[in-house]
Amino acid sequence: MIAVLLVDDHPVVRSGYRRLLEQDGDIAIAEAGSAEQAYAAFVRQPVDLCVTDLSLPGTGGLELLHRILARDNKAKVLVFSMYDSAHLVRRTLDAGARGFVSKQAAPDDLVAAVRAVHGGQRFLSSDLSRHLLHAGVDNDTRRIESLSGREFEVFRLLAGGKSPADCAQLLNISQKTAANIQTRVKVKLDVSTSAALVHLALRCGIIASN
Repeated sequence: MIAVLLVDDHPVVRSGYRRLLEQDGDIAIAEAGSAEQAYAAFVRQPVDLCVTDLSLPGTGGLELLHRILARDNKAKVLVFSMYDSAHLVRRTLDAGARGFVSKQAAPDDLVAAVRAVHGGQRFLSSDLSRHLLHAGVDNDTRRIESLSGREFEVFRLLAGGKSPADCAQLLNISQKTAANIQTRVKVKLDVSTSAALVHLALRCGIIASN
């Protein structure tokens, strides 16, 4: 039996994916609706594999990935998200994710990914493989890839409308540290205003337009 922790903030969506993954009878699902719930569940009862969305309330899926791997560097985490820009895919893989499946992919891709990652393989859905193959390294990409993991998460939160104080609370760091990271992020991304930071995130698919 493969024990999977499924993390998504939409109960109906989780229910659908749970039925999909459990249909063959050898995958058992535990659920969480936020990164905080997921990390607490992982600490309480480690699983064979964590499948997480990136867009979660509060701390996102990327920070969850960092926390899980900080606790257990052999943990297997698979990202399953509608936010599938080359920037985010590369960032999650560099951070230690074992695979990335776009929510635009065929449903069977998620099942195949869970089995592949559980078996020690890495997995990218076929649409992402083509996407990454043809994704050029432009100036925006170079700037974003210069960010550390923590800087990238602050960038994502700021672009999503969070304040430095919000970032401090969500990431469990001091407000001074959050403010310093914000400054470094703006310098590395060569943006001087919050609006420019948001526009860059939108242009690169880090956040979605409402």
